[in-house]
Amino acid sequence: MSHDQAVLNRIWSRTLLAEFARLGVKHVCAAPGSRSTPLTLEADQNSQFTLHTHFDERGLGFMALGLAKASQEPVIVIVTSGTAVANLLPAIAESKLTGEQLIILSSDRPVELVDCGANQAINQVGIYSSHVNHSLNLPSPNTQVPLAWLLTSIDNAYFQQQQTGGSIHINCPYPEPLYSNCSDELYQDYLAPLQDWTQSSAPYCERYVDNALMVPQTLPWLEKKGVVIIGAVELNEAQAAKQFADELGWPCLCDPQSGVGSEWAFFDIWLQNQCATDKLSECEHIVQFGARIVSKRLNQWLSQQVQSHKVGYDYISSQAERQNQTHLPQHHWVCDIAQWVEQRLNQRSLFEHQNAGWGDELKRYSMHCRELSALHLNSDKVSEVAIALDLNRKHTSHTLFLGNSLVIRLADMFSDLPGVPVYANRGASGIDGLVATAAGVQRATQQPLLMLIGDTSLLYDLNSLAMMRHTQQPTVIVVTNNDGGAIFDLLPVPAEKRQKLYQMPHGMDFSHAAAQFGLAYLCPETVTAYQTAVDTHLSSGRGTLLIEIKSQPEEASQHIKQLVGQIKQLG
Repeated sequence: MSHDQAVLNRIWSRTLLAEFARLGVKHVCAAPGSRSTPLTLEADQNSQFTLHTHFDERGLGFMALGLAKASQEPVIVIVTSGTAVANLLPAIAESKLTGEQLIILSSDRPVELVDCGANQAINQVGIYSSHVNHSLNLPSPNTQVPLAWLLTSIDNAYFQQQQTGGSIHINCPYPEPLYSNCSDELYQDYLAPLQDWTQSSAPYCERYVDNALMVPQTLPWLEKKGVVIIGAVELNEAQAAKQFADELGWPCLCDPQSGVGSEWAFFDIWLQNQCATDKLSECEHIVQFGARIVSKRLNQWLSQQVQSHKVGYDYISSQAERQNQTHLPQHHWVCDIAQWVEQRLNQRSLFEHQNAGWGDELKRYSMHCRELSALHLNSDKVSEVAIALDLNRKHTSHTLFLGNSLVIRLADMFSDLPGVPVYANRGASGIDGLVATAAGVQRATQQPLLMLIGDTSLLYDLNSLAMMRHTQQPTVIVVTNNDGGAIFDLLPVPAEKRQKLYQMPHGMDFSHAAAQFGLAYLCPETVTAYQTAVDTHLSSGRGTLLIEIKSQPEEASQHIKQLVGQIKQLG
């Protein structure tokens, strides 16, 4: 029998990708490379995929993360061999912690070219260690291994991912040659056993798990003084959780990642008032929906409350991963949040709810925070605090992406979001890949996007602006330029080393970066000009507008200290 390795490589790649398409995968992200030719060409020819490309594997991984984050579906990533594979690790590490499903297809040299001095050959087996939840190292395509084995192996890997979330890694070694003009007819006998599968549209193997929600229990804590905390969840889940709090009359503390707000907003600030903290600490039960709470003060209060006062603590999430950083006694409900809320609210008739409204007094502190912080807008001078406060305007027509470091903390302190989808990378909470992740989010949502990001974060991911050149929906990227890492103004780092070793001033602006990548650019100096620019572009603009907000180092920290000092004096 004649043999053409390039054709056989393509057959294996086509079979692998076709099975993932049948399992429901819609998006493929690919970087350039020769060794990945069999996968890239087959992905391009499969009409069931939307193919996204980018020249930088690190950015490509984060774009895939954003696509998976917003679509709630698995996304395939194809890269060539060598360091290209290693560059995906940051996005994979994030997905391990936050559950986005990435399917990494790494092309590789065959085993005989590894560890012998061959070019672009590194040991790729196990390269992601425990950051992936399942790994599969394929053999080089050969007719001694039936394609049925390949299909059942793919189906098993996909099933494992559906149970655990996170990323899976499939390493694909391809011997040369990689290019051929011959047809598949050479391998008709090899393909014959899959004739029925080829003519169908169903996956080769399917596995089912009973995900029925637990039978409702009697929960006497429904009549106690309770507090609801809403963390990083989908907007519809946050709205269901907020309904739960409203129906029971409990205080509701909403993390900015939830996309919703409440009358108890600004809690990260008013928790620094002893009277307010004492009142909140009268609670007898805590119900938390979703994890990744930004506010350290809220996390500390939660830990102290449960440990010191034996307060009950229920955590509800659709993800099974442990989210209990201080190892509190906890009831963890792995289920659909909306169904859980519906079942619990159906039990309300069993109780009198005499404690509804017990925490309404705390709304006064939230109102004072809102009024005092709004004074920063009266001067019309644009600032980082003003940008965070501007999120409180009741605009719900766009998606919001929050960068890490100082940006998301300011949103946590000053924002009372009106009900918008919010995305962020708050697993590993790195500043790498934020622009790329936002690009993926927008490609999945196909909605106008507002992104807030710090200057060091943007410098880190500058080449991902290439993904924002031709967005289908209007995009506004707001970069707050305080000349370095202003987050360290809020942290107890050594004062004498703060600038040199932590803030690292760079002295750059972003006007030339916008020009290089073909983006519109503005640098407004007033809140009015900023709001006009954002509103105009999101409602009728095209492409991406980069807005740079220039501020002085320590300006935001001074605003925060001033406001906290005023709030602490309230009785």
